[in-house]
Amino acid sequence: MATTGAPPKRATTKRAAPKATGGARKRKPLDAGRLLSMSQKQLDELFSSSTPGRTPEGVASGTVIAAPGTPAARALAPLLGLAWRGKVFYASEQDLLNRILPIGLRAVRATVYTEKSWFDGKKAIILDYSKSSLLARSIRDEIREVAPGLYLGIVYLRRTKTINFALSFPE
Repeated sequence: MATTGAPPKRATTKRAAPKATGGARKRKPLDAGRLLSMSQKQLDELFSSSTPGRTPEGVASGTVIAAPGTPAARALAPLLGLAWRGKVFYASEQDLLNRILPIGLRAVRATVYTEKSWFDGKKAIILDYSKSSLLARSIRDEIREVAPGLYLGIVYLRRTKTINFALSFPE
């Protein structure tokens, strides 16, 4: 048998294609903890790209998002959570009460309706304290559903955007 200088051919066997595993790393579902790690720009983009969703009903746990995307955000959230615990929505009455203090006292009423957002002119669920609360009458919150049972909110004080917050409803 004459050789041509080329390496001998190997017998080839077909390998099974690797099983599909989704390719990309699985992302954690969106929750209040992930919102705390987002920058203000990311929160604004998420709010703007979301729809209002249905007006919520029932008890929501609240997370204050101050200094978003910084280590301070995670440190501040539990401290501020001692004062504000969340909200209780009564959708059929277009009403809510805030849950405040460590005991979750229900106080500080707001009227709930859908209207254009001050942030971007798109529809949002408005939490309006102007006619229902002497203490908070200069405050308006706007919320949009960013994931099932998770709402991202913006707090305005006299039309000035201040901080964000998250509302988490149990599934």
